Amino acid sequence: MGEQAPVGRVFDRRRRANVAGGRQHRHEVKVSPEEEGMLLRRANAKGITVVRLLVESALAEDGGEIASDRRALLVDLFAAHRTLASLGNNVNQIAKATNAEGAVPGELVQPLRHTLDAVRAAAAALSDAIEELPKP
Repeated sequence: MGEQAPVGRVFDRRRRANVAGGRQHRHEVKVSPEEEGMLLRRANAKGITVVRLLVESALAEDGGEIASDRRALLVDLFAAHRTLASLGNNVNQIAKATNAEGAVPGELVQPLRHTLDAVRAAAAALSDAIEELPKP
């Protein structure tokens, strides 16, 4: 049991959470093999069950975004936030060494470039995730 929980497990559930007293109503939907294939592809692409896909799609406010999409986007935003925080720590360490030397030490030039490239990439990923947010 030394396994770690997957990153974002709080937001990343395949099945819906249990409710107190259980779910009292049941609905049966019959689909053709082609429809079943389409439902399976869509559910698998989102990492959720077909039942969850059907319920969330039917209950979506505007018929568009479902709760699982929003959770996936939150997982991406939190990952980008953690990455930027780590990169900020690296920049602070480089700044401390640079201030002590009065210039960027030769051994820090390549790590500095790598860190700044990673900051740019993380900022771009964060911008992309923000662009995916639904427009009001």
